[in-house]
Amino acid sequence: MKTMVGAMLVSFFIGAAFLAAVNVNLPDVTALKDTRMQVPLRVYTRDGKLMAQYGTKRRIPVALKQVPPSLVKAVLAVEDARYYEHPGVDFIGLARAAKAVIVSGRKVQGASTITMQVARNFFLSRKKTYWRKIREIMLALKIDRELSKDKVLELYLNKVYFGSRAYGVAAAAQVYYGEKVGQLTLAQMAMLAGLPQAPSRNNPLVNPVSALKRRNHVLDRMLEVGFITAAERDAAIKAPVTAAYHRQKITFHAPYVAELVRQVMVADFGQAAYDDGYKVKTTIDSRLQTQAQLQLESGLIAYSQRHGYRGPIAQWGPYDPANQDRWQTKLADLPQHNLLQTAAVTQVDEKSITVLPSQGGPQKIAWSGLQWAAPAQDDGKVGAPPSQASDIVAPGDVVYIKQASDGHWQLSQAPKVQGSLVSLNPQDGSVLSLVGGYDYSLSKFNRVTQALRQPGSCFKPFVYSAALAKGFTLASIINDAPVVMHDSGENELWRPTNDNLKFYGPTRLGVGLAQSRNLVSIRLLQDITIPYAIQYVSRFGFDPASLPKSLSLALGSASVRPMQLAGGFSVFANGGYRVVPHYIQSITDERQRAIYTAHFGQACEDCVTQPAAAEASVDRAPPVITPQNAYIMTQAMQNVIRSGTGRAAKVLKRDDLAGKTGTTNKQVDAWFAGFNSHVATVVWVGFDDLHSLHEYGSKAALPIWIHYMREALKGTPLATMPLPPAIVTTKIDPVSGLLARPEQKNAV
Repeated sequence: MKTMVGAMLVSFFIGAAFLAAVNVNLPDVTALKDTRMQVPLRVYTRDGKLMAQYGTKRRIPVALKQVPPSLVKAVLAVEDARYYEHPGVDFIGLARAAKAVIVSGRKVQGASTITMQVARNFFLSRKKTYWRKIREIMLALKIDRELSKDKVLELYLNKVYFGSRAYGVAAAAQVYYGEKVGQLTLAQMAMLAGLPQAPSRNNPLVNPVSALKRRNHVLDRMLEVGFITAAERDAAIKAPVTAAYHRQKITFHAPYVAELVRQVMVADFGQAAYDDGYKVKTTIDSRLQTQAQLQLESGLIAYSQRHGYRGPIAQWGPYDPANQDRWQTKLADLPQHNLLQTAAVTQVDEKSITVLPSQGGPQKIAWSGLQWAAPAQDDGKVGAPPSQASDIVAPGDVVYIKQASDGHWQLSQAPKVQGSLVSLNPQDGSVLSLVGGYDYSLSKFNRVTQALRQPGSCFKPFVYSAALAKGFTLASIINDAPVVMHDSGENELWRPTNDNLKFYGPTRLGVGLAQSRNLVSIRLLQDITIPYAIQYVSRFGFDPASLPKSLSLALGSASVRPMQLAGGFSVFANGGYRVVPHYIQSITDERQRAIYTAHFGQACEDCVTQPAAAEASVDRAPPVITPQNAYIMTQAMQNVIRSGTGRAAKVLKRDDLAGKTGTTNKQVDAWFAGFNSHVATVVWVGFDDLHSLHEYGSKAALPIWIHYMREALKGTPLATMPLPPAIVTTKIDPVSGLLARPEQKNAV
């Protein structure tokens, strides 16, 4: 007897010592009070539209009070009906599981309470061993002592995996039903509650039969434990399986902007950027971004069509109506574009064709939607215009089509040319819209922030501004005459010309800029000297080390990014202040705490007319040119639109617009940069492989700018900088540029 008692005491002390040792080595469960879920990075427009989500797990954390009571009961019924009664471990259930192990002789996992699952999910591996089970039990008891029941249940509902990359009940509701968790029916709640035990086997998307059985089992359990009535159970069991995969609702697409944000977040936060629930609010205006994407894509398609039809993208042979479904499936697998849809030609008549689009029924394209398609030639020209539809396409041709504004369909083609558009608020540098290329799915290269291209004549305003600062005026005379010099950086003579190969003799600076006279710009740079000009234009944000030390600088031979150019033109637009282009407005963490708010200097409009206001100005951006210089240059660039190379923009019928066209050597790059005091927009068009566009900036880029600015400025008042003090307007002799004589009739 004494031996038995002694053995029992030894066993007790050994067991107690073992449990004490286990308990000492358990992790600190108080960390669960401030636990952080793996929540994806989300990027929004400034008006709150979701434009992107990054992260491997879909999770939408919710408080327990946001989860419908019926969903909580469904989970408890099937996972842990005695949850609010036991101390974290259901010893009755454990005894039942232990008996099953003894009877079967196999290790089985049973009687896991919700608290034990929380312990496993947060602290332990999923490997099934007795040692892990013991630690799980001890952890569950510890968690139950340290945390409230509601807190543990909230952790479980947000942590548990529901299949299809959905973690937590809110994400599961969105993934399977496209709804918020509070909008689910009882049958849908039961379906979700049945998933955690076997999220693959019971997944309604891949195994609806098994999922239905599991759902009904959950409903039976809810009735059994008294959570629902028999009538509620019967009605829910009759409900059909309505689960379907719902992607995250990206309400707005701006992939070039979203990728910029992702890169910044990863650079600053590392892998945590994807998991710590950051929300980034950008400066992007969704309305303007929509217009930027639409007008750039439309403009590039229009350019492509001006240079002829390149032919079909495939040829599938004669069409048989019996093959309609198969053809449409094949069409849908081809690269798609926002404004273009793939289609197959099924019938060719004399002046029209019938096509089968990738979506919908057959469509007829009239001659008005075909006649543009003269054959493209290698030199940018087009061949003879077609006289009938068979000159253009044949049955079985696979083509692109697009719908015109009047609803009619047109033959089209995907452009090879690229482009970019960036629009800023020049008062603070915030990016209103940004499109880095024709189609992000085809090319992720962001031509706004990554492409280094020559700006051509778009660079001239900065040289002219330098000349004004050195004493020149818009009335100063420069001879527009031929020059021959050793200056190009090459071992040969440089003979620059104007685009039209003409020379105009003595020319006022204002005229030289409006008409984009190359020789005037070169001689002007020669007068003010290259070192001075380089030092001066660096005020606009250009790196002096990257600027050529030659007179070709006057013609825009430097390499700049469109974002840099937009920032430079903002200086003219805002009265002389250098603002910082930026696209992130704020960043908050998972708990909605602000961890970053954009804080950049702003232009001071009052300082233009009241210099004393500068002393009281808060958060003022650095002034880099005088208000007088900015005003005169704005006036000069308004003349570019009124009477110069940008006069096509007069169609907007606004007197507050200023800008400059740009075309580089051999017409490789085409630009238009223009602004008023509230919007500064730069458009670039060109080929990535530096092919000639065979078009000037006024034809390739300016129309895109016009269409965008029409929408950007719709309903807004005229906005141009006020007249600063110390500016004199006087009449001059148009020939000499000097003060006009009294009563001189041709004075301007």
